[in-house]
Amino acid sequence: MATGSSSTLHPAAEIRTYKGQDRALRADRLGTAGLLLSVLAASAPLLVVAGVMPTTFGLMGIAGQPLLFVILGIVLALFGIGYAEMSRHVHNAGALYAYIARGLGPTAGVGASLVALVAYSAMQVAVYGILGFEISGLFATYLEIEVAWWIPALFAVAATGALGWLKIDLNAKVLGVLLLIECGLVLVFDIAALAEPGREGLSLHAFNPETLSGAGLGTALCFCIAAFVGFEQSPVYAEETSKPHIVVSRVMFLAIGFVALFFAFSAWAITVATGPSAVVGTSAEHGSGLLFFLTEARLGSTFTDVLHVLFVTGMFAAMLSFHNVVARYAFAMGREGLLPGAFGRTNSGTGAPATGSLLQTGVATLVVLAFALTDDKPAGDPTAPVLHLFTWMGSVGALGVTLLMAAASFAVIAFFVRRGTAGAQIWRLTAAGTAGVALLGIAGYTVKDFGVLVGAAEGSALGWVLPGIIGAAVVIGLGYGLVLRARRPETHARIGLGNEAFRLDQAAEATRRD
Repeated sequence: MATGSSSTLHPAAEIRTYKGQDRALRADRLGTAGLLLSVLAASAPLLVVAGVMPTTFGLMGIAGQPLLFVILGIVLALFGIGYAEMSRHVHNAGALYAYIARGLGPTAGVGASLVALVAYSAMQVAVYGILGFEISGLFATYLEIEVAWWIPALFAVAATGALGWLKIDLNAKVLGVLLLIECGLVLVFDIAALAEPGREGLSLHAFNPETLSGAGLGTALCFCIAAFVGFEQSPVYAEETSKPHIVVSRVMFLAIGFVALFFAFSAWAITVATGPSAVVGTSAEHGSGLLFFLTEARLGSTFTDVLHVLFVTGMFAAMLSFHNVVARYAFAMGREGLLPGAFGRTNSGTGAPATGSLLQTGVATLVVLAFALTDDKPAGDPTAPVLHLFTWMGSVGALGVTLLMAAASFAVIAFFVRRGTAGAQIWRLTAAGTAGVALLGIAGYTVKDFGVLVGAAEGSALGWVLPGIIGAAVVIGLGYGLVLRARRPETHARIGLGNEAFRLDQAAEATRRD
């Protein structure tokens, strides 16, 4: 198959970018199962159950966390209705930013592309902090060796970067194995908790709407929506799936349903194990050690030890999932001229977006080193900057993704209105609008309570500096988009087109030849 000029190409040739097959993501690498496992890995089930849930129970005082997951599942399902329909019309590794560009215009798409790059990079880098601390703890507990947290974190950066160069279907297998194991272990705990409930028995009190009252509700919403992040990544792999118009939307709804039900069930199991009236106090007492405390009592020390190890592998799976997404966003941006052309190239052997993978590896290395250089705590101490790396970057990333989903909801409406098909899509557009408003509300709560999210003291500048990172990405991205519109109108017009830009070039050249 030719890889050069479009004039040498047969009409049936598999072209994935307008710059030629030598810069293509490889098609037909992922089916429903592979894509589902890849996006679910980002939700890090064990990290959510062991970290997010005790925090939401203990610090925010929200005993109705199981109901919260159900409500958020409904909101995100509404978002998915319009998002899935958009995925049938636009196949682009830039996903969220491409959809925003096609609906709200190329300039908005440029702004969204930078937000996506910053947000997903922040979420991936965040996990290195907690992973490094956990591995350091395992060495201290089982080998009696003191290892600074940043050493295993840097090894994880290197391992993730190496896997990012490999075929996406191989990555999917790695992610799938790790995901299935950690989900299996969490389900074992859930069943054990229901078989041996606390004093109040198999109570459904956690699903009572009254349990959602309290000042901590807004912050709890921010924490819990971060647990869903990953399902919206399925369109990123559209160019690498066998039947993107079917597989992408199918995986999206499967992921939303699984995450909502799995986390609601697991959160309920925790309330049953402790008793609904005691879950807040017990979570506040044990913090991130709550799950391990409960499993030790019911399943013994050996199971708990295995859970600690799988806690680490689950985090590694999440990092690899986010790494792959960032690399593909960088690829899409390089292909469309938003980043240097080198980012639009793929590894000739594996079809992976190699330069984008290198970019993410480099960024992660620099951030981990920056936090390591400010670390004056002894090995094994989970205080700053290890927890800062996790909470600061994770919260920044969650805010960015929430805003992107809100913007994408309104972009879906604009896209179909512009095409003159709004009437035929009215129920989907209504769902998208409802989800967009709800997501904007959650983003507003996130900004309002950002100081609480990151554990900053009252009046601390962190409450506005950290969300300001996303704000700066929006402003810089929009400014760059305006510059492109004025100085490089052809590049500006291509934003969000992806494969279609190649087809337009091909058709234009054929017209000139005729």
